[in-house]
Amino acid sequence: MTAHIDTAQRRARLGLRHGLGQAVPPQKTAEAVTAELVALHATDPATVHLSVAARLHRPLVATVEEALYERRTLLRMLGMRRTMFVVPSGFAAVVQAGATRAVAAEQRRLLVKHLTETGVGDAAWLEDVSESTYEALRRRRSATAAQLAADEPRLRSRMVFPQGEQYVTSRVLFLLAADGRIVRGRPAGSWISSQYAWSCVTDWLPEPLEDLDPAAARTELARAWLARFGPGTAADLKWWSGWSMTHTRAALRALEAVEVALDGGETGYVLPDDTGPVDDPGPWVALLPSLDPTVMGFQSRHWYLGQHAESLFDRTGNAGPTIWSSGRIVGGWAQQPSGRVVTELLEPVSAAETRAVARAADELTGWLAGVRVTPRFRAPLERKLSDPAGTVSA
Repeated sequence: MTAHIDTAQRRARLGLRHGLGQAVPPQKTAEAVTAELVALHATDPATVHLSVAARLHRPLVATVEEALYERRTLLRMLGMRRTMFVVPSGFAAVVQAGATRAVAAEQRRLLVKHLTETGVGDAAWLEDVSESTYEALRRRRSATAAQLAADEPRLRSRMVFPQGEQYVTSRVLFLLAADGRIVRGRPAGSWISSQYAWSCVTDWLPEPLEDLDPAAARTELARAWLARFGPGTAADLKWWSGWSMTHTRAALRALEAVEVALDGGETGYVLPDDTGPVDDPGPWVALLPSLDPTVMGFQSRHWYLGQHAESLFDRTGNAGPTIWSSGRIVGGWAQQPSGRVVTELLEPVSAAETRAVARAADELTGWLAGVRVTPRFRAPLERKLSDPAGTVSA
């Protein structure tokens, strides 16, 4: 008989397993938060810090930066769906073999096509420029894109398309990073900056990333996702990982993942030892940043998002800042130019929940301490709330 995991249980699992619906141990670290979410979205650098802060409820910018740039127990890298993530360094080889390697192959094919079509070069030209760039970085040990372009002038080559032109600099560095050879280091500026210095992986980490079998790595990546996000559908895992459905189903078979019935008639999957119920964590409220892993962990979001997608996501599916209450999204938030965090609830909630949301907004205002964070991908509600002339309700 197929086990049934209802929506209430799915919401309880998110609260418990994503560090949102339980007391925070004083010794809990940024590394632990990252591991329990599998990976932190890092396309927007502020998301990394705000996702950690939402779980630990204390300002930890310096601690996160130490983990990224001093201890290097966290690594910023390209991963699933050609997206930037921060992952535990010990898990980076799994992401590299299970997701990034395929992205690198596809992007190399595309870049060679563009180089050829625009008359800039071919596959051999790309290989030569890439190696020259890598050697320039190895000599410098740390360098910006501009510094590397000064050392290797061919990085300034321009591909001219009907819709505009593009320098090859970012595309070459993207491929070197996707190949696991170079890594983004400390940003130039504050923790919300996206201008990074680059380093060779062999200089950044104690040893190169282990060369894992891609199928085995996909299985381990699926295991990590199911342990933290399960139950989820095959379509959820396919979307989150960026795999084909063939690879998705192969990973589920390798794990002997168990089918479970979900509310609404969908079929979900859990690990073999995870079919039983979890305890209700009790009421909780959280203000999660744009692109937070909890928000972006699934393709099918109706069971926690409700009818709020139009207000809280942009047109390409990127989540803006959200307000959560006990496993469901109930509104959104933004930061005004004054630094104040403001909120708007999109559905009725209890008086206790309303007070908890107000406390969370005050806490986040204090945590940001005047630092102005504007999401890279802006949802309609966030745009409205960030304008002081907009209508704001708590």
